[in-house]
Amino acid sequence: MQEVFVGVDVAKSWLDIHHPGRGTRRIENSPAAVRAFVSASAKTGLWVVFEASGGYDRLLREGLEAQGVRFSRVNPRQARDFARAMGVIGKTDRVDARMLAELGARLRPAATEPVDPARRALQAQATRRRQLVELRKQEATRLQQTADAEARADIKSLVTLLDRRIAKADSRMRAIVEVDPELAEIDRRLRTVPGVGPIVAATLIAELPELGRLDRRSIAALAGLAPIARDSGRRAGRRTIGGGRPIVRTMLYIAGLHASRRDAVFAAFRGRLEAAGKPVKAAIIATARKLLAVLNAMLAAGTDYRPGTATQG
Repeated sequence: MQEVFVGVDVAKSWLDIHHPGRGTRRIENSPAAVRAFVSASAKTGLWVVFEASGGYDRLLREGLEAQGVRFSRVNPRQARDFARAMGVIGKTDRVDARMLAELGARLRPAATEPVDPARRALQAQATRRRQLVELRKQEATRLQQTADAEARADIKSLVTLLDRRIAKADSRMRAIVEVDPELAEIDRRLRTVPGVGPIVAATLIAELPELGRLDRRSIAALAGLAPIARDSGRRAGRRTIGGGRPIVRTMLYIAGLHASRRDAVFAAFRGRLEAAGKPVKAAIIATARKLLAVLNAMLAAGTDYRPGTATQG
């Protein structure tokens, strides 16, 4: 039986749905309307393709997961690049839905794995923590730029409040991990690696559930740490990273930096790159990529990190 890919463009108030044989229609982004669409998709065995769109796709994703409907939640930039490659320059909700259906049929993206309730709760707390950290960063910048005593006092009180809120989010993340036996074991194993603390581990658990299930190149691409070639003719362009999941990339960069300071093998790896002329940032990114490969291999094999070695990657 040939798979039928349906594209869904998600907006705050509605969904534009393109079926290759029936055209495009619009429904409300409401529980009842989404439930009816998902139920019909389950009966006919459709494969739904939609972009990650912040929180607006929550109803759709949870409904698809509950009914066991296969779906692919794709990166918006990948979807836009595909549309351009198809010669489509215009951008409307209907066009986007049609392009998502075409993307599914031509590229056959991997099915997005359902997220269990514990990981979903962890994702919510990790997202809230990032928001609070960003707010604190903004207020810290304002404090540096403000001379007025009363304004500075007000900013300092808000920074103190944000510190408490961030600490509370940290506690909630740890509690979610600790009460779930599977997540607790993953957390324990990840934290055997120097540089991987509780927040890094919790973020990887929440935002990179594929860890330990893919090969090292695929997991590096998901994390946004895979080097992208920019060669043309005889010109060998400088490799860069991009795409993937930005928060995962940021956390792994921090973990790679700390690992290169605490573990002899990671330190030697980074040192060799810098001695060969690699810029410091590029060396740390490479160390983060090596760290990710190690973590991926550890979870795949069910082994802890052996201090002083990094042969798992």
